Amino acid sequence: MAVRLMAAAGLAALFAAGAQAQFGGQSGADLSIEAIEPADEAVRVGVAGEDPADIARYLLASGARGARISPDGAHIAFSWSITGEPQLWVMPALGGQARRLTFASGITFFRWLPDASGLIYGADNNGDEQPAYFQVSTDGAAESEVLPAAEGGFRVFGDFASGGSAFVFSSTERNGLDFDVWRATLEGEAELIFEGTFGYFARSISPDGRYSLVTETVGEDSDNLYLLDLETGAIDALSTPEPRANHGDGGSAWTADSQALYLATNRGREFTALERYDLATGEFDVIEEAPGDIRHVSLCGIGQRWLVWSVNLDGFQELHARDLESNQAVDLPALPEGTLTVSCDSATDLAAIGVNGWATPGDIFTLDLASGDVTRAFASNLAGLDPDRFIRPESIRMTARDGVELQGLLYIPDAASGGGEPAPVVFDVHGGPTAQSYATWEPVMQYLLDRGIAVFQPNVRGSTGFGRTYTTLDDRENRLDSVRDLVDMLNHLEDDDRIDASRAAVRGGSYGGYAVNAVLAAFPGEFDAGVSLFGVADWVTALEIASPGLKASDRIEYGDITEERWRAFYTENSPIRQAGRINVPVLYSHGVMDPRIDIYETEVMVTTLRENGVRADFIRIPDEGHGWRKLSNQLFYFRREAAFLEEMLAGED
Repeated sequence: MAVRLMAAAGLAALFAAGAQAQFGGQSGADLSIEAIEPADEAVRVGVAGEDPADIARYLLASGARGARISPDGAHIAFSWSITGEPQLWVMPALGGQARRLTFASGITFFRWLPDASGLIYGADNNGDEQPAYFQVSTDGAAESEVLPAAEGGFRVFGDFASGGSAFVFSSTERNGLDFDVWRATLEGEAELIFEGTFGYFARSISPDGRYSLVTETVGEDSDNLYLLDLETGAIDALSTPEPRANHGDGGSAWTADSQALYLATNRGREFTALERYDLATGEFDVIEEAPGDIRHVSLCGIGQRWLVWSVNLDGFQELHARDLESNQAVDLPALPEGTLTVSCDSATDLAAIGVNGWATPGDIFTLDLASGDVTRAFASNLAGLDPDRFIRPESIRMTARDGVELQGLLYIPDAASGGGEPAPVVFDVHGGPTAQSYATWEPVMQYLLDRGIAVFQPNVRGSTGFGRTYTTLDDRENRLDSVRDLVDMLNHLEDDDRIDASRAAVRGGSYGGYAVNAVLAAFPGEFDAGVSLFGVADWVTALEIASPGLKASDRIEYGDITEERWRAFYTENSPIRQAGRINVPVLYSHGVMDPRIDIYETEVMVTTLRENGVRADFIRIPDEGHGWRKLSNQLFYFRREAAFLEEMLAGED
């Protein structure tokens, strides 16, 4: 639910009072505002098999994230939050005992070292997104700091040079504003390779170590593609198309001779296709097209024999592969429904496939591409829950009042789908805004379903996954059209006899939190309650002090806030300007350490609603940033969110 393109935000009056919020800094919470904060309390976990189970069991159900196979194919590394925070774990590739490698405040990313002797990982301070880099051996016996955290140093890891200790990453540490490309070694030596303007991000390195792919942010949904010569620092454009396109989100894979690469791009089309770029000719050739976006492009196996990718269809991802020797499609075994990650190497025929789905918190499968055999190397911990109780979403489509076709994922409780009383509904709005609701594990939503409450996850216009044009339909002055889509979707559900649309709440985090504020203000009376997690209240200040490393995206997505027309537009249309129209209870929450959206954005909504006599509950979490990483905070917060929603949707006795 992250908003990729927002930095810390707050109102000008707050800064005038001396709270100097900058990118990566927090203005500080106003402790005079009454709020609930996490406290030590007993966590009751319902007895397994109870009907319904306590929400704690849903939150305790957990699985692996980001599975990556080692270059020698011997181990798989993954992130797992079973201990309460995301930590780094390693296990044998074909299954076996997992070993925990990190023990601090949680990790932000990890990658294998090229020789498979260990891993590099990042760790920040309670979600401030300014990580230090560390390395740890595969057995966990040796660990050292590679790069200390830098003030203003927001970092994005790129890739290792093949067979060496050098790696590239992007960082704002030069001036605290622009993302530059850096090269560093595991010994802690770092040098600036390329000075960027706004957002330049290092991606993969060619096998010969000469080049790094670099993407330049061009709007939330697009980028330009460059080739950076790591020896000379010269940078050449590979693709800077008009209209804008995406080259970096679907993954890329270099051929062993460093003369070509495979990548996913939507240059000149609605959905991303799999293309091959030839460095000698400078030409792109289409290899594979699909009715949805292609992702996870990988060259796998000894001799790079297999080309592997996924296709996204309405929030369900399917795995595909081609044998490049025979140029034939590969029959792959069935995997659980949901979203995928793919990790492989050219030194092994094994690939690690991570699956996160509506009934799967996070499984890892080891796929032998040579034999077609698949092994479940890691199984999710369901915390005693009965998987037969989990509800599968159905993809539904409807037409907005202006004729645009909309889509969403609808979860119906068993009782309502079986002919019982219609169920109240919670709209769960994703962040982004250029993101998508997928058929992933949603513990709180599955809990609500078990309590008889339906869940609808809308992909309003501006969401990804439904073509390039659809993603641009909320740009700039069309921002409020996506807010109106929520009302049109609710009206559509009135015709579903399984849903009681007269009892509806809307919740969302980050940009989804903004959407909650906006729809309750712009369309009072449509929803009965709201839950807004770390959302924007005033776009003027949110865009005004956004990181210059992200302003390139903001100008396209929202408009240039330095221009009077956009200041006037957002002054009139930000939720805080219309907050007097909100007339239903709202639960607000925010992390004090949030580096993307300042806590004042929530505080001003809480204060305004309370002054208007509207119930505005407020949960303030001191040791979190943009979302809740820690299990203790998740247990504290989501128990209260679920209770609030159940209270609001209980209906009349």
